[in-house]
Amino acid sequence: MVKLALGSIGHSLSAGSFKSYLAEFIATLIFVFTGAGLTISYGKLTRDAELDTTRLVALAIAHVLALLIGATMAANVSRGNLNPAVTFGLAISGNITIITGVCYWIAQCLGSIVACFLVQFVTPSMVAPTHGVGYDISGIQEGVMETIITFVLVYTVYVTTDNPKNGLVGTIGPVTIGLIVGANIFVGGVLTRIIITLTM
Repeated sequence: MVKLALGSIGHSLSAGSFKSYLAEFIATLIFVFTGAGLTISYGKLTRDAELDTTRLVALAIAHVLALLIGATMAANVSRGNLNPAVTFGLAISGNITIITGVCYWIAQCLGSIVACFLVQFVTPSMVAPTHGVGYDISGIQEGVMETIITFVLVYTVYVTTDNPKNGLVGTIGPVTIGLIVGANIFVGGVLTRIIITLTM
């Protein structure tokens, strides 16, 4: 159900709110740095420019762990969204205000940007991973796949962390979120290929 709430600038710019934005920034930075860093380092290790089975498993495990840790770190401060799509879902459901959601988006995007710069800095001789359309599917099919796995992620976050009646499920919410990201990587990782150009 859509329950939009604009919120107030004063509340969204309070000291407590800035702690939430900082938590989102740091947690997103950790998540993106780990994912991009592993993609590059594993590609260099295997000298393989295409996504293979072992790299897919390694990427899924790294993303599960990084998201689990990031979401757990930020859970009690900002709910541990780490993803603009998740933030959007929480904003339209009324769990956070629109202004707070926009501030979360800014923090998440800045965290991702800084993480990418850090990965580029520590791996200067290697090219960052790029994404391309997978084997035997069209751009439209890829878009539908991305929409489905994004919905699954947002829905998982919503039902495991934002209902006070969830009890234990709410407590282990970061674990379920990390696991669904890993499952999504297994499902969509080959269809949305990660292509790395290695510079020796």
